Amino acid sequence: MPVLNRIAALSPEMTRWRHWLHQHPELGFDLPQTSAFVAQRLTEMGVDELHEGIATSGVVAVINGSGDGPTIGLRADMDALPITEVASHDHASLTAGKMHACGHDGHMAMLLGAAQYLTETRRFAGSVVLIFQPAEEDGGGGEVMVREGVLDQFKIQEVYSIHNAPNMQFGTFMTAPGPIMASVDEAWVTVTGRGGHAAVPFECVDPTPAIVAMVQALNTIVSRNIAAQDELVISVTQVHVGSAANVIADDGWFCATIRAFDPDIRARAELRLREIVAGIASAFGVTAEIKFDRGYPPTVNDADCAAFAADVAAEIAGDAAVERNGPRAMGAEDFAYMLQARRGAYMFVGTGPGAGLHHPKFDFNDEAAPIGASYFARLVEAAMPL
Repeated sequence: MPVLNRIAALSPEMTRWRHWLHQHPELGFDLPQTSAFVAQRLTEMGVDELHEGIATSGVVAVINGSGDGPTIGLRADMDALPITEVASHDHASLTAGKMHACGHDGHMAMLLGAAQYLTETRRFAGSVVLIFQPAEEDGGGGEVMVREGVLDQFKIQEVYSIHNAPNMQFGTFMTAPGPIMASVDEAWVTVTGRGGHAAVPFECVDPTPAIVAMVQALNTIVSRNIAAQDELVISVTQVHVGSAANVIADDGWFCATIRAFDPDIRARAELRLREIVAGIASAFGVTAEIKFDRGYPPTVNDADCAAFAADVAAEIAGDAAVERNGPRAMGAEDFAYMLQARRGAYMFVGTGPGAGLHHPKFDFNDEAAPIGASYFARLVEAAMPL
């Protein structure tokens, strides 16, 4: 079964929706225009329930089928990124310093397209809850929605989401049982010594050599403390120390991102980071303060739900176009919180060649919207057949 005919016919409308959303990017939980646009479209479609203001700016809609049955949730993220767009197309961002550089505008268009189809046809037994979530990029809107009781309030039993994948073959799908995206933590390390004139370093306690030693030693956590078959990434992304060529600074700092799929490995990486920093600080006679921010947990698919989602994708794209045990990604995703609370699966859909995610030239491929919308719609019909 290819793209559903009704959804194919909706393609121009989905493109218009997506272009408007792309032109009006908003960040985090502060999504007044985006939420109002989504709510207005859902109202026009005739959803059975509409709830606004969840997790500040989230929108939840309920569509009832033509018979009694279970309830599943479909989630789309809504927030943009603080990036200045570099674009030549007519629907470029109208807000300086903000753009939909991750395709959340496309995710909303796909879920709205599925909503239009499902409200018209209602060929399923049960209810589908459409979750339009704020603050995926920063703020953990998914966690907030779970904490505010969205899954419980609407009696959601399974939950699914999809993400576009630029430079993955157009129209293909990829998922995996178990972990599919990593956890993400950040370590901010401030190292303090005693500054002074660079001509007399023996009168100072220089934080710079200690910082250099710490950064170098952190690389040994992956190579020497974690088994080769396990997966862990530690990347030091900023180092700041000093302000002049002839001055030894009092202090400096660096930060690192830590990503893992296994909670034990995640915890071991934090422990070793703390041990290394403390040990080197002692050896160099400096003090070190660590601010450790535990971020999103790993995104872990239920194996049965991932297999089911792959079967649905195969209806749309053909079995050969579905990778059922694809490579895990070291990126993080706050849909993880919903998958901690309910069975479900996360899916990628290929959107073909183009600038990558979080790039100032990124633009969602509108031709992929009917594919994603058909996937959402068929997932509902297959999960809750009449």
